[in-house]
Amino acid sequence: MGTSTLVTLSGGQDSTTILGWAKDRFDYIETITFDYGQKHKIEIEQAKKIADILRVKNTVLSINAFTELNNSALLMGSDEDMSNPHINNSNIPASFVPNRNAIFFTLAHAFAQKQGIKNIIIGISQADYSGYPDCREEFIESLETSLNLGSDENIKFHYPLINLSKAETFKLAKSSNVLDLLLEESHTCYNGVRDKRFEWGYGCDECPACILRKKGWEEYNESNTFR
Repeated sequence: MGTSTLVTLSGGQDSTTILGWAKDRFDYIETITFDYGQKHKIEIEQAKKIADILRVKNTVLSINAFTELNNSALLMGSDEDMSNPHINNSNIPASFVPNRNAIFFTLAHAFAQKQGIKNIIIGISQADYSGYPDCREEFIESLETSLNLGSDENIKFHYPLINLSKAETFKLAKSSNVLDLLLEESHTCYNGVRDKRFEWGYGCDECPACILRKKGWEEYNESNTFR
């Protein structure tokens, strides 16, 4: 594809994979990471490490408003069980942070304008989206249109994982030469556990994020075994 791009890098499995994917397709890459009061703040440090290892610039933006609007089990100050339904909507998980992706991608769009970047890569997947309504393709398409209309821009959002399962994401990480980096440095665990190492990476092996990642790793290995 060439030219420049901005990758939203949380430090997790998906964002590490899309950064590897981008390295083969864009001439210049920057990354942006959000500190929004998440319990698993360790992911910010891992994002910095991953960006450093892959030799790309990383910018961390702090957003304090989420903790003031705290109604998510994922945020500091909440003692809600992440496996429960959300306190405001029983159709989505307690870990859902309302409007998080809308705000993240809006800020990424603004940052891209500042840097003169015309592409933004995000790691959302609607196949394994954990019940989060802001991980659907129709939402991103709508947001892209609105943000470009509101800024007289033509910045393109790319989402290469949109229809991939976690197993297929592991496969893409492998073909993008970042699988080993993903397993050792990326962080997915909602509880911020990094003193327990499994085949699929570090985590508590109990929270919804760990369960999803572990299941994807097992399916990835099964697909390789019976190929």
